[in-house]
Amino acid sequence: MFDIGWTEMLIIGIVALIVIGPKDLPDMFRTLGKFTAKAKSMARDFHRAMDAAADDAGVKDVAKDLKNISSPKAMGLDALKGAANQFEGWDPLKAAKEATQTHEKLSAEEVASIAKASARRTKAEASAATAGSSAAAKAPAKTAAPKVVAPKVATKAVTSKPKTPKATPKATKSAPKTTKGEL
Repeated sequence: MFDIGWTEMLIIGIVALIVIGPKDLPDMFRTLGKFTAKAKSMARDFHRAMDAAADDAGVKDVAKDLKNISSPKAMGLDALKGAANQFEGWDPLKAAKEATQTHEKLSAEEVASIAKASARRTKAEASAATAGSSAAAKAPAKTAAPKVVAPKVATKAVTSKPKTPKATPKATKSAPKTTKGEL
């Protein structure tokens, strides 16, 4: 509201120098400084008295309790915020790159053991396919997937004649009858 800049202060100083005079100007500034110091001291004392009254009434304890109750940690919002930040920071391309780097770091022995296992599995599948159904039924390969057999559904032939509806009493109104040709 009251914004006094350096230009305004300069104008006030020049006007004060002209109106008051150079002899009385230092006394006036000294008196103004004492008045300002006394006003600040009174404001400080008033503020301390209000804080003491608030302490006596327990306002700070209530404010502290309200702050603790409404804290995000007490409500569990800090965990939710952490999860949201983790989700927002997730980069699928970075995850794929890390997985690729992990596979690249495999030792030569690990690569060789993986290759041997793959070759054994391929050989077992090939031998099971060529051995025929009887050999495959007697000794299935360990890595072969189990066969899924669909249950048989019994179908019943409909040979009976369709039932004819019973006649309704004439006293009640019924929906108009439709024939096979009408829909």
